[in-house]
Amino acid sequence: MSGGLELRDLGCVRGRRSLFRGLDLRLEPGQLLRVTGANGSGKTSLLRMLCGLLAPAQGEVLWHGRSVRRDREAFLQQLVYLGHAAALKDDLSALENLQVAVRLGGRTADAAALRQALADAGLRGREHLPARVLSQGQRRRAALARLPLGGARLWVLDEPFNALDTAATGWLLGLIEGQLRGGGLVVLTSHQPVALGDGVPQVDLAL
Repeated sequence: MSGGLELRDLGCVRGRRSLFRGLDLRLEPGQLLRVTGANGSGKTSLLRMLCGLLAPAQGEVLWHGRSVRRDREAFLQQLVYLGHAAALKDDLSALENLQVAVRLGGRTADAAALRQALADAGLRGREHLPARVLSQGQRRRAALARLPLGGARLWVLDEPFNALDTAATGWLLGLIEGQLRGGGLVVLTSHQPVALGDGVPQVDLAL
């Protein structure tokens, strides 16, 4: 496999319960993987395994043919993971939160690029407000604004459409489509279909 993400015989056990086992899947550059399933089916656990944050009960996750846990530093340079919560610091502004997120991801972006990313997310004029006064939808957009910054090849997103209105959903779909058309990969959980343009390949995985 020359590039992409691969699951080999992946299994997850939480407590005494087996959530899934024997998952085999290959995701090539330019593809979207949508993970669906009931609450408690293991969707978030799967995403954490893909990021190397949770050890599988069996099997392994490969990125460009190498285990994400054995070659972790190189893998993290290509990854953006956004969990279910917006994970913003309430006392920091949207701009400050974005600066911190980009820096922690090992990337750089100038102030103009950060402000433009927030403006594109629909937060123009709210860049300097503390995160605690933002609505849930605005907090979600502030967290998602880091996606186009830094050129990560793999986006792993846990319920990214939650709390987004129609306009914000369209903005996020545009970001995802741009990532895929540029040869990147996206893995996300979502209870709703992901309405991308024609010719953008999607793979569905039900847990």
